[in-house]
Amino acid sequence: MSFLDRIREINRHDLSAYMDFVVDGCVLGRVRRDRVAILLKSSPLLRRGKGETIEFQADLTTVEARSAGMAAAAATLEAAGHIPALRAELYPATWNFGDPPRFAIDRAAVPFFGLRAWGVHMNGYTWKNGHLHMWIGRRADDKPTYPGMLDNMVAGGQPTGVGLMENLIKECAEEADIPADLARQAQSVGAITYVQEAPEGLKPDVQFCFDLELPPDFMPRNTDGEIADFFLWPIEKVAKTVATTRSFKFNCNLVIIDFLIRHGVIPPDDRDYVALVQGLHP
Repeated sequence: MSFLDRIREINRHDLSAYMDFVVDGCVLGRVRRDRVAILLKSSPLLRRGKGETIEFQADLTTVEARSAGMAAAAATLEAAGHIPALRAELYPATWNFGDPPRFAIDRAAVPFFGLRAWGVHMNGYTWKNGHLHMWIGRRADDKPTYPGMLDNMVAGGQPTGVGLMENLIKECAEEADIPADLARQAQSVGAITYVQEAPEGLKPDVQFCFDLELPPDFMPRNTDGEIADFFLWPIEKVAKTVATTRSFKFNCNLVIIDFLIRHGVIPPDDRDYVALVQGLHP
């Protein structure tokens, strides 16, 4: 196994198995063909469109009406067991970050509709005796998604109406008890993209990446119950775990590979270097 395997694994998908979800003439999502009948039965506000697409009924044109309709559809899908428990956290339905959303929808329903989601992921690192170390989290065993897997020190989805840094500061406090003044020192270092075919649906997602250098004596403490343990690992152990195991939550692998490239742990003369850089932004 290798770093490139981690990138290829998360980007395996077959778009022919999906039907486009078109809103205002734009493809905002994709629904698995074997779930289309279930979806249309769950909501009278959706219909088949031209060219094998799914769309809103013609009179459903406002953000508010669409959001209300999607909330009802999500509740029906949840009750029937087609999506996980609703999270009471709304995500914006749009393709380009910052564009006005076409509607808002509970985050639990986003993959079912194949909508793009955004998130913030932070690499927490420090230096011990001149050697680079990274903080790693292990997700709680009762997490509804990817329980027990390794994770970035801080990570979270990007809800509607919240700025990226505002969200990162909140996640830092909840997941690692990082004070706001320290969290604000996190550096924005870019973004990674992928299209993951998961059991819950398609995830054509974007993760905004941040680096935060922490004091050597800083000790993280989870406050929201989502992280079971923290580990401070030499960067070589982090790299080996990513390259040779599937212990990390899938998108965290990409965030760490990006860090390893930027910090020279994966050197430019590595034979996979260009493929890795390209693979982080398909």
